[in-house]
Amino acid sequence: MRPASRRVMLKGAATAGLTATGLTAAGTGTAPAASAASTAGDDRPRSVTARMGGTSVTLSVAHGVLRWSARRGGRTVVAASALGLRLDDGTVLGRDVRVIRERHRTRRTTWTPAYGRNATVTDHYQEQRWDLTDRASGIRFGVQVRAYRTGVALRYLLLDQGTATIADELTTFVFPDGTTVYSARDENAYEPVAPGSLPVTGTATTDNGPLTDLPLTATLPGGLIACVCESSRVMYPRLMLGSVPGEPNTLSAFLMEHTARGTGPVETATTVTTPFATPWRAVVIGATHAELVDNAELVLNLAPPNALSDTAWIKPGKVFRCELTTAAGLQGVDFAVARGLEYIEYDAGWYGPEFSTPDATRPIAAIDLTSVVSYATSQGIGVFLYVNRLALTDADSLFALYKSWGVRGIKLGFINDGTRTMTDRIIDWARTAARYELLIDMHDDVRPFGYERTYPNWISLEGVRGNEQFPTATHNVTLPFARNIGGPMDYTICYGQSRDKTTNAHQMAMAAVYYQPLNFLFWYDKPSKYNNPANWPGLPWFNAVPVTWDESRTLAGAIGEYIAVARRNGSTWYLGAMTNEASRTLSLPLSFLGGGTWTATVYADGTPGANPYQTPVVVGTRTVTADGTLDVAMAPAGGQAVVLKPG
Repeated sequence: MRPASRRVMLKGAATAGLTATGLTAAGTGTAPAASAASTAGDDRPRSVTARMGGTSVTLSVAHGVLRWSARRGGRTVVAASALGLRLDDGTVLGRDVRVIRERHRTRRTTWTPAYGRNATVTDHYQEQRWDLTDRASGIRFGVQVRAYRTGVALRYLLLDQGTATIADELTTFVFPDGTTVYSARDENAYEPVAPGSLPVTGTATTDNGPLTDLPLTATLPGGLIACVCESSRVMYPRLMLGSVPGEPNTLSAFLMEHTARGTGPVETATTVTTPFATPWRAVVIGATHAELVDNAELVLNLAPPNALSDTAWIKPGKVFRCELTTAAGLQGVDFAVARGLEYIEYDAGWYGPEFSTPDATRPIAAIDLTSVVSYATSQGIGVFLYVNRLALTDADSLFALYKSWGVRGIKLGFINDGTRTMTDRIIDWARTAARYELLIDMHDDVRPFGYERTYPNWISLEGVRGNEQFPTATHNVTLPFARNIGGPMDYTICYGQSRDKTTNAHQMAMAAVYYQPLNFLFWYDKPSKYNNPANWPGLPWFNAVPVTWDESRTLAGAIGEYIAVARRNGSTWYLGAMTNEASRTLSLPLSFLGGGTWTATVYADGTPGANPYQTPVVVGTRTVTADGTLDVAMAPAGGQAVVLKPG
């Protein structure tokens, strides 16, 4: 898939082993291995395995060739697969190597995110690391693998001091016979295909071929499910996966050369200062589809820790998009106060046509932004502003200006993710926004890599076929097991829209099912639509439902079919359930509740209408206990939203 004629070089004198300082400089923040054993001069076939909670990842070398594999509960997740890097001078690291040092460690810590799916996160893994020499060139490099209960991860370490220019990553993922992968490119819907049958996508100005973006989910024989993600992408291009001709079960790494939108310079290689650690390639694994959703924090555990000394100003919340007038902004503030929202937003056009007005420092005449921001601030509501990438030529000055205006966040549009240059720029935007205490939401084809942990002001991103495009219910119940595994997802909730292919209860349930700490509600709506709340029985749910959580439990699920998630904030649980185009009833155990009795306020589908959006929302209450179950009946393309309070 990639031309072999590219020129790259590795230079610099060999130095002592990779130090903690060297790794930190590479942006990883990982400490050196806890124990080590010298294996210099030993050329025998060998393997090492890291194990944790029934999950294992194995490194092996035979006849100089590196391989890796992963298992869960004794069953294969990834069969023996290739490892390696190709440098721009044609040197291949991983095809003829000698192990010179072996290290291993086990580590368990807990950390507290600024916000998230859970109040605390456990980081517990066993790690194996090989330091290696390429026989032909003498270049020293390493491979590091980790096993978590929730999945496995691997990355490469370039150990020689100097610079390295990488043309290709040669990692492959060989899945068992009978695997189906859920492939999506750019902002298209997910398509279930065999690994060797990815559709050919791309244009003359983008990466072209049988390629898929990450996160990529694979359903495996025997009920296992796995999601390939990346984490800690620093000074490196974005990873895609591609089918391999003649190998029906294999996907191979592909480092993007073009941006996803095909603008900007083409970058066929990446030069880094060494020592250097590549991004983590993570495989989140679930013994069941529901378990996969609960294991998504693996991506965060692999990312660098929080780089901000103060996060008290970072406030996740619900957002209402206003029309582009002063009056609409003021009305939006009042609506936000009445409906329990935290933010309003002026979207594309507030400073003029976004592709022909690169100056985002002056609002259009119809908006008195000073008055709107002042009024919003007086009411405890923050203001977000949309900015097209063309207006980001001097992000430092622009963000400083927005801070002086009292703006709380920015939504960046049409971001050109993909190349190493864009990776650097995206991280710099997040870092610069943090300097001015601005939240940042990156839109269009941006893919997650765990950096909401490092810069928690990077509160959300899109990188998905959005709900404002009115996708199918099947699409909606695929996302919790795919895109949302990689990180937070800006997925605008379109409650009460006649263009919806789902019921209103289905739209309501999204607020609990999806992890989206910046949640845009009532998309396409005006406040006046809800002047008579009696016509909209779902409003109390949206008023109350939070966006961040103390505890999350996925109760049931099957990719593309159905999902049920319960999340706790304080003493209250919020449960969302969604189905595809098939009606179904889920019997959900309530063992996650505490003792005593609980009052369940249930927002359910009524009698199905001629179209799903015409199905009414029916509200009822019942008393439940942790010993019982909750029968959740859903109409075609339907759902339920449930509030569970003690007493």
